[in-house]
Amino acid sequence: MALRGFWDRLRGRDVPPPAEPEPLQPPASPIQPDPLAPPVFDTPPTTLELPPIPPPAPPPAPPPEPVPRDEHAAVAEALANSEPEPEPQPKGGWLARLKAGLSRSTARLTEAITTVFRKRRLDDEALEELEETLIAADLGVAASRRIVDDFRRTRFGKEVTDEEVKAALAEAVAAILDPVARPMPIERAQAPHVVLVVGVNGTGKTTTIAKLGQQYRRDGLRVMFAAGDTFRAAAVEQLQIWGERTGCPVVAPARTGADAAGLAHDALSRARAEAVDVLLIDTAGRLHNKAALMEELRKIVRVIRKVDPTAPHSVLLTLDATTGQNALNQVRVFKEMVDVTGLAVTKLDGSAKGGVVVALAQEIGLPVHMVGVGERADDLRPFAARDFARGLVGLD
Repeated sequence: MALRGFWDRLRGRDVPPPAEPEPLQPPASPIQPDPLAPPVFDTPPTTLELPPIPPPAPPPAPPPEPVPRDEHAAVAEALANSEPEPEPQPKGGWLARLKAGLSRSTARLTEAITTVFRKRRLDDEALEELEETLIAADLGVAASRRIVDDFRRTRFGKEVTDEEVKAALAEAVAAILDPVARPMPIERAQAPHVVLVVGVNGTGKTTTIAKLGQQYRRDGLRVMFAAGDTFRAAAVEQLQIWGERTGCPVVAPARTGADAAGLAHDALSRARAEAVDVLLIDTAGRLHNKAALMEELRKIVRVIRKVDPTAPHSVLLTLDATTGQNALNQVRVFKEMVDVTGLAVTKLDGSAKGGVVVALAQEIGLPVHMVGVGERADDLRPFAARDFARGLVGLD
């Protein structure tokens, strides 16, 4: 073909130049998708319809402003309406209430005794179990050992029943309690006989004063109250209301936080001027392990002795029977601070740990003047060793 074209050009023939060959194109490669490109849908994406956004909730209304509370009026109203309605007396009167008040300790004792001593010989193992039972019932280690030693001397090796053990236990407990079961003396020749009532918070000092005042009034004595818990307005008003109910005048502070020693001084001076037979001085509840608060009691004693060097004639420590063995520490500290002369055991209700009274008698030996089993004046009675011991072990 090239030779022919050459000859044609020599002969003068017009021959179109040969077409240049098309360059070879590389085969087309598939287009790679861009990973950053948005996806391509064959069909248009479905548009999601979101629910309408609710309007913002209105802010909550501010709480109402608290109404200022008149503490004095609130206390007065509560106490004025606190007069309990007459309750039916349990069968047996006082002894039944005492037994009910000791029910917690009694249940622990009687359950263990009934379990251990059913026609069983009183050997070393049985005596050891008895001692553990007495300690668990808050009689204390010293009293429990004394009772067990007495059993070992008199009944060791004998076969005994649970009822025989209860009766013997009541006798042993009564022997421990009998020396401390003494009423609080009121000497009319020393009128006014000053009773300083002390104790930790919540042991029933104010109500004990009210009950004593009512009882002394029934005996024909002229009684005055001194509201020495000057740090608590409620305590002052409580005693004032009790004074109205019992017919006993009350010396109260002019303001909250007044000096308690000064108030006691004024009360004693007024009691002497008015020929009062008994002056009962309330004091602020204080923890027995707070030295500064305890020192204030000493100050009260020092100040009232400027009026009467023999006062106070009685220092009555109220003990909450539900505190158990902690009562021992309270007695030791208060006795050191203000020379406690006797005890009043309060709140002997179903939750009381009455066995601690036995521990107090054995380890400290202070007179137990009275015990309380309820809110009424008649529920505060002189302490009777035999009644208490038999109630403690569940005997009538």
